[in-house]
Amino acid sequence: MTAPVGTSSPDAVWNRLARKAELRSKAGLTRTVRPRAAAIDLAGNDYLGLSRHPAVLTAAAAALAEYGLGAGGSRLVRGTTGLHEQFEADFARHTGTETAVLYSSGYMANLGAVAALAGPVLLDAHAHASLHDAARLAGGRSDTFSHNDLEDLERQLRELRPSIVAIESVYSVLGDAAPLREIHALTSAHGALLLVDEAHGIGTVGPRGAGGVAAAGLAGDPGVVVTATLSKALGAAGGVVAGPATLRRHLHDTGRTFIYDTAPPPAVIAGAGAALAIASESESAQTELARRAALAAEVLGAPTPAAGVLSPPAGDAKAATGWAERCAAAGVAVGCFRPPSTPDHRSRLRVTINTGVDAADFGRALEVIAATRPESEEA
Repeated sequence: MTAPVGTSSPDAVWNRLARKAELRSKAGLTRTVRPRAAAIDLAGNDYLGLSRHPAVLTAAAAALAEYGLGAGGSRLVRGTTGLHEQFEADFARHTGTETAVLYSSGYMANLGAVAALAGPVLLDAHAHASLHDAARLAGGRSDTFSHNDLEDLERQLRELRPSIVAIESVYSVLGDAAPLREIHALTSAHGALLLVDEAHGIGTVGPRGAGGVAAAGLAGDPGVVVTATLSKALGAAGGVVAGPATLRRHLHDTGRTFIYDTAPPPAVIAGAGAALAIASESESAQTELARRAALAAEVLGAPTPAAGVLSPPAGDAKAATGWAERCAAAGVAVGCFRPPSTPDHRSRLRVTINTGVDAADFGRALEVIAATRPESEEA
């Protein structure tokens, strides 16, 4: 029987996908899922080593025993516990915002925040993929401005007149910081809300790890909305949107990624709450992170990062994967950024600073990374 006009047979679909996979392989863009092996971890995002902190594990274990494995439903059905509400209150207090709303991931938090705020969106070209996806899915107009370029931002604020400008406080690829005060001055002058993704800022920068917004003196500003993930410096999983109480009410009533998604497990949130408390007790963890970041930049000949992300250029995609594989063979786990994950379309190694790694091991890992660098790389 002939397939109807305008449709494809299943075989045609799979053949097309197989051809695309072959092209990606030739370009060095194949991505492989592997169980993690024993190694010095400079690939994960557990910047402060809190995922294995005894107090974090104890809190998670107690919640696991009390509530069981999963949340049991969405936040509005059976998924909300006192632990969820306590974390929201603690996070809002820590970041100086009025309220906060928990999600199952930072990705879901960004989708929910952008959809809720509605209207034209202007994004930094290097903003996380979840923010760009959120802008597209929201269905309105969206555009990008050149990374951290205040002149381009001001020009596009005049031309596009966006409702939202979306940026990161610390960028996940290059590891540089946004000029938050200057950007906020521009968004305020043009009547736009500023959405700041603090995924790599919470726990690593600002007073007691309160993030880049707090560091810029903008905590609680009604023109700023904060989003974050709990999977980086807090060593857990989940996401959060923080801002005015009006936003919280709107997310509860209309936010599809809040209403229809299963709540994060209570045990994970209990652990995240303990991690938040530890990270906010003093600034010693942030001081050690900064010291190690400066050391890594010196050894690898790279600019000192704003927090815990260092991404030296590696040539093309194949050179980057080869570098990462040589590090792995020597017992050092590092990340590997290749297009389309890199907004500047350059392949890079991704080294994350982990203060939970023994200091001597951290130093040895940097030596391995430097010694295995490709002979030829892009400047």
